[in-house]
Amino acid sequence: MKKLKQLKRNYEEIDIPTELEDVVHASIRQAKRKKRPMIQYWMLSVAAAASLFIGSINLSPQMAQAMMNIPVLGSIVEVLTVHRITVTEDDYHADLNVPEIQGLKNEELQSALNEQYLEENKALFQQFKHEMAEIKAQGSGHFGVNTIYEVKTDTPQIFSIARYEILTSASSSTTLKYDTIDKEREVLITLPSLFKDDRYIEVISSYIAKEMKRQMDLDQTTSYFLNEDFTDDFKQIKPDQNFYITANHKLVISFDQYEVAPGYMGVVKFEIPSELLTDLLVNDFYIH
Repeated sequence: MKKLKQLKRNYEEIDIPTELEDVVHASIRQAKRKKRPMIQYWMLSVAAAASLFIGSINLSPQMAQAMMNIPVLGSIVEVLTVHRITVTEDDYHADLNVPEIQGLKNEELQSALNEQYLEENKALFQQFKHEMAEIKAQGSGHFGVNTIYEVKTDTPQIFSIARYEILTSASSSTTLKYDTIDKEREVLITLPSLFKDDRYIEVISSYIAKEMKRQMDLDQTTSYFLNEDFTDDFKQIKPDQNFYITANHKLVISFDQYEVAPGYMGVVKFEIPSELLTDLLVNDFYIH
């Protein structure tokens, strides 16, 4: 487990290109349409693996409110696996599926996200090779990585994609990252952009803590990090906590494996009642 935590820390320390932030802020303007280059498909079959850790891109509540009044039509968005990295070598294996978003009219936003998916994956690939070499040098051990993606929501308005990263060593660890796109206005939605101010952190955290306790009272096999002697108790969500928006306009908060519960609980999610958020939201365009 120590190896998994160290590898994850190494992943998170990889710098995200500053150019991406500039591109996404520019995405609130109508991007110029241009011819798409042909996609180059490739496969690497080597002793390595990687995971995706994508930084959130902020959209201010003021800008979000202003954009609600713009009449637009949604895009037909799809996701394809255009890059795949595989390896099967003794005790080391990997199957990484790198997604590419297609169909956004805002090609600058689309290209920026897709380039980041690929470039981060390449950097993580090199990091994993180094880590695997160290494990081999110790004389024994095994390591595996599997990355997959899933479209969580696809409506005329909202597109949410989840990316799973599963690391396997002496134990396993699963993390998720979500991207939620307003298909009509061609922008990436972040958790802070949904709310007027940061009061949402306390309100959502309080509800989740109560729900954790309720679930544990109902089922003795359910366990969360609340009032534990040997772990960090859950106190509140991060301002940019993982989330997605469902097809029926509900906010779902997601936690990685081990983040707020023992490993056997896996990835845990909580749907937040919309009535708790009504007075906090910039508007009811996405959540109601």
